[in-house]
Amino acid sequence: MVFELVSPILGFENVNFLEFKKIDDCFSNISSKEGYTWTLVNPFLLRSYSFEIPHYARILLDIKDGSEIEVYCVVILQNPLEYSKVHFLAPIILNHTNKKAIQLVLSPYSYPEFAKLESLKSFAK
Repeated sequence: MVFELVSPILGFENVNFLEFKKIDDCFSNISSKEGYTWTLVNPFLLRSYSFEIPHYARILLDIKDGSEIEVYCVVILQNPLEYSKVHFLAPIILNHTNKKAIQLVLSPYSYPEFAKLESLKSFAK
């Protein structure tokens, strides 16, 4: 399914639309027609994860009561996979109700528990 990116992904200001593909309950991919692809992970399956969606982001995403929202974090892939890093400070928020998406950049001062990249290996049980 294709989402309109209502605010640019950092470093990819020319990307306006993302195709979202769910791999499984944990991992997904987003890709652009410009040829970029990002691997995403559901952060709630890895750790305790919560943050406030600021008012401006709620407006851009047109979030209403009953909107179906999903949150993912970008994975910086490494070989082997368990050394891949998760970027918790810049979640991707998808509004499935109206097909709008945004990358929200969180302040490391407000969310110090998310301030460092963490490897997938640290979440393995």
